[in-house]
Amino acid sequence: QVQLVESGGGLVQPGGSLRLSCTGSVSGSIFGIEVMGWYRRAPGKQRELVATITRTGSTNYADSVKDRFTISRDNAKNTIYLQMNSLTPEDTAVYYCNALARSIVSGLNYWGQGTQVTVSS
Repeated sequence: QVQLVESGGGLVQPGGSLRLSCTGSVSGSIFGIEVMGWYRRAPGKQRELVATITRTGSTNYADSVKDRFTISRDNAKNTIYLQMNSLTPEDTAVYYCNALARSIVSGLNYWGQGTQVTVSS
């Protein structure tokens, strides 16, 4: 299995920056983590993609964040980061870390507990 631990959420003013981190601890029959990413759920909205990154470094961003957020990873530590700049109140949400891992016979999807990001004056 993969256990995901997030940190870095909090309160920030509009225009400010915040950096999230997520570390995956691998155990059992997991062969490796193929993709990690961040999703978010704002009040009254569905959970949506923020950004993903593959083990080889390919990235994918939601249109709403692509010019402001940067996702990065440290494969040796199974850790990803999300640098969030120029934050607006629209970015207020619970941010969830996600990992797509592979075992011998299947791909497995894991989620962190979520961390609250609040953008407010």
